[in-house]
Amino acid sequence: MSPQAILVLSLSMSTDAFAAAVARGAAHRPSLASTFKAALMFGVIEAITPVVGWALGSIASTFVEQIGHWIAFGLLVAVGGNFIWQALRGGDEDEDDSPAANGERSGGLWGLIGTALATSIDAGAVGVGLALIQANIWIIAASIGFSTFVCTAIGMRIGKSIGVRFGKMAELLGGIALIAIGVLILFGRL
Repeated sequence: MSPQAILVLSLSMSTDAFAAAVARGAAHRPSLASTFKAALMFGVIEAITPVVGWALGSIASTFVEQIGHWIAFGLLVAVGGNFIWQALRGGDEDEDDSPAANGERSGGLWGLIGTALATSIDAGAVGVGLALIQANIWIIAASIGFSTFVCTAIGMRIGKSIGVRFGKMAELLGGIALIAIGVLILFGRL
């Protein structure tokens, strides 16, 4: 693959993580350290999933291709539904700099890992395709991971600047976006 194609692929794989990060940043007002940790988690998971997809694609591409879209759909709908539920439930938001206000709500670490996994399933499916064309998975995976790290960090900081006042709306929109991505993945493969 050309460097330009790798760049476009990397940025494309990062867009759903960016959308989720904006919503989390607005709803949870993360500190700089929390932003870095979340971006690192998203980037690492997003770098690993195309390698896993590539390995699975090398072994059994037809099996992964048949169920990958269902897995992505299920995870994205579950995480998006949780975002929507969190946005629509009532109650005052805590605006301090405590762990609860720094992204530890909405499932805490497991919610963050679930979101990172859900937004990276498409990269796993791309990895399957890369196995079929015998692309250099290591360069591509590193590029996807790095661009996701950067996009997630930027998204969380943008979300934080929007503020708690708009956090529920951003979380609602982020949930809708994740569900829409899941539906697009599902219908794109059916």
